[in-house]
Amino acid sequence: MQGQDSKIHQWFSIFHPEIHVIRVHFRYLLKVHNHMIYGIMKAVLGLEDGTYVRGRGFGVEGEISGELVFSTQMAGYMEALTDPSYFGQILLFTFPTIGNYGVDEKNFQHPRVWAEGCVAREICGSPEAGPSLPEYFRENGLSGIEGVDTRMLTIKTRLQGTLKCALVTGDDDGEYAVECARKVPEISDKDLIPAVSCREPYHVAGRGKRIAVIDLGMKKNITISLRKRDADMYVFPHDSPPDLIGSCRPDALFISNGPGDPLKARGAIQAVKELAGTLPIYGICMGNQICALALGAETYKMKFGHRGTNQPVRYKDGSIYITTQNHGFAVAGDTLPEGARILYSNVNDGTLEGFEEPYLDITTVQFHPEAHGGPLDTEIPFFDTMFRRLD
Repeated sequence: MQGQDSKIHQWFSIFHPEIHVIRVHFRYLLKVHNHMIYGIMKAVLGLEDGTYVRGRGFGVEGEISGELVFSTQMAGYMEALTDPSYFGQILLFTFPTIGNYGVDEKNFQHPRVWAEGCVAREICGSPEAGPSLPEYFRENGLSGIEGVDTRMLTIKTRLQGTLKCALVTGDDDGEYAVECARKVPEISDKDLIPAVSCREPYHVAGRGKRIAVIDLGMKKNITISLRKRDADMYVFPHDSPPDLIGSCRPDALFISNGPGDPLKARGAIQAVKELAGTLPIYGICMGNQICALALGAETYKMKFGHRGTNQPVRYKDGSIYITTQNHGFAVAGDTLPEGARILYSNVNDGTLEGFEEPYLDITTVQFHPEAHGGPLDTEIPFFDTMFRRLD
């Protein structure tokens, strides 16, 4: 078919140079024909280092860009794609086949997909439960690529660090994709939190302890874990002033997960600074980083981050938990103020995974104890301990 296309174009250029529009329409019809008959859409992923890989596109045609990050999870692909912490990033799955149990919206961590795009070795197009991942992407204006060497891309990321990338679906011009990747701003230059935070404060009624939550892009299962303990939740936007947060007279303050550089969460950092010592404060993921920054500690961008459902962390007593994680920034443990104690550290690289400041009653973890998808090893220890201490 490509040879026929080339010959027809050559004939047009020789005998009818004035009918360029017809050529454009012919190529469009040829592309539609391939989509309809073969289900094939060209796609290319370009990286800022000049690498590009061609594959099969799924979803809709278009151009998207961001950081290329990988997750090692074997299930829970829709939980990851709908996690607001992936905003600004294109998510690569290391597990060979994604989409094998379809799209189940009841497990979404947000009503929409926040990852900019999806990269996989193989996408299951005909799961027993529907809709399929390609169908969902197409119906919701999303783009992805399959049929690429995800192992090579993962090794490259581990060796070189996180790379900026661009995904083009509907075309396979690798040089163009690389050019687009090089124009992507650094993640630390983007203020991503306002887009994922709630717009206005809201209340989720409960008969238990009153918890004020600063929403930096909160996963649904954090809400579920708090509601399982019958929390009376008052949820506030990322930039809410401390006096507004305190006006609900909370028993504790909770800082959620969120995307991008924690230094961009200036409102949340200021709120923790002013409220620390007046009530207990808890944080998960970015909440861990926000509390550390409020105490004067430092954060840094990791080489390639921790993303997956199999990250081992060691508790201060030596016991080890398997955790769900999604973060590209971390707290520099040696910059914590005197009196703060490291609670958890990553078994693989020693990264700080949680700390406490007993005098100010601050307790945080870098991982996701509410998990989903992933192991619930730390759900009861974290949330039950939190509510017992509030009694």
